[in-house]
This record gives sequence, C-alpha cells and structure tokens, in this order.
Amino acid sequence: MGMKFQMMQPAQITELLRRRQITPTSQRVKIAGTLFAGPAHFCAEDVYARVNEDDAEVSKATVYNTLGLFVAKGLVRQVFVEPGKVFYDSNTQPHHHFYDSGTGELTDIDAVGVALHELPPLPADTELDGVDVIVRIRQRQSKDRPA
Repeated sequence: MGMKFQMMQPAQITELLRRRQITPTSQRVKIAGTLFAGPAHFCAEDVYARVNEDDAEVSKATVYNTLGLFVAKGLVRQVFVEPGKVFYDSNTQPHHHFYDSGTGELTDIDAVGVALHELPPLPADTELDGVDVIVRIRQRQSKDRPA
C-alpha cells in the first residue's frame, strides 16, 4: 500500500499507526509526520535532525528503532545504496532509484521506466520478493577541466 502525500495531522498519523498495529507514542507520531510530509528519502540522521528541530529531544535509539519498526510494518522501505548508507523511502509503491554518488541524492524512477526481461533462476526453496534497481550516476567530468 503506497502513501498519498499530503500534510497529515497528528490524529491521521495516529490512526495510520494503529491500523498497522503500531502503538502511536508521541515520538513515533513525530517521526511518522516527518517521513510522510511528502515523498522523500531520508537517512536515519536526517530523520533524527528533523524531529529534533523544535527541541523535541527524540533519542537516536528511538529514531533507529522506530524506523526499523516502520520498515517491518511496511510503512517505509529501506534502500541500501552503498555500504553504510541506507535511505528510508516513504514511497512504498513499486519503483526504482537514481543514486547520485557525488551529491548523495536519491531520486525516484517510475517502475515502468525500467525493463527487466529475464531474471536468473532462483535458488531452491525460494520465491521472488521484489526487484529493486539502483542506477548509480555522477556529474559528467568535463573534458576541458583539469583532473
């Protein structure tokens, strides 16, 4: 189930969390409000900084634990772009990403914009759970610029 992005009121966030069997603590509501303010890709540190802008004093542990819970409950997706770099994506609809290695920016690609014609045979006793494509990009180096 994908999210429709509009500014959600705390009561709407509380109801969303309850529908996913998540106890809506004030910290979880604040974290969810940050994630669902619009389509976005945040690392845990970004979420931590945003929820504490107003001196809310939400601990890093609470942010990390809540993000893990939201992933487990299907509210957000984890996107692993490189070792040690994880984004939390509020768009849970099927889609892929551009990752700019120079700026660290992650941008959505519509799922119909990527065509996979064949996958290798799956290992025994497994089933396909999804395919996530990350297209790594960087700013083109000018031929006129010294290296």
